[in-house]
Amino acid sequence: MGTNGSTMLEPLRQGLPPLDPAAVSDAASCALPARYEAVRDARRFTRGTLDQWDMGDRFDDVCLVVSELVTNALRHGLPANTACAAGREPPVRLHLMRWTERLVCAVRDPSHDSPVARETDDFSAESGRGLFLVDSFSDSWGWHPLAGALSGKVVWALFRLPRAGSE
Repeated sequence: MGTNGSTMLEPLRQGLPPLDPAAVSDAASCALPARYEAVRDARRFTRGTLDQWDMGDRFDDVCLVVSELVTNALRHGLPANTACAAGREPPVRLHLMRWTERLVCAVRDPSHDSPVARETDDFSAESGRGLFLVDSFSDSWGWHPLAGALSGKVVWALFRLPRAGSE
């Protein structure tokens, strides 16, 4: 079903990161409001979390990817004019998870549409480059639809970490 046209970016569609959720050593998440200041909040949260995990040296790459994933979720993952209804959880959520040699950033949004990297030759274009940046700065990325009570999808990016003591 669907065409098998190969694009420059082929995320692991509907794939979860190749990691055992039970073996996660640290995890943190924050809910983000449906407004663009959320990107700043996400960066601040990422900086604090990575500092806490003693991974501040990875901040630049991770933060760039987090910014792109959150921007995409806000721009493409929310119905038009989404306002946070009182008492409802904010629609976008950022998760950071760390294993011994991996770090995963995952952003949840309410849309079921697959993330699409738009082909663009115009590198000054503001829009459409986000997933290329995610692809360039992370080791792998993908997305999967949510099941059960949660609707929407999760887009994730994985970073390999050097083994402790091997630097």
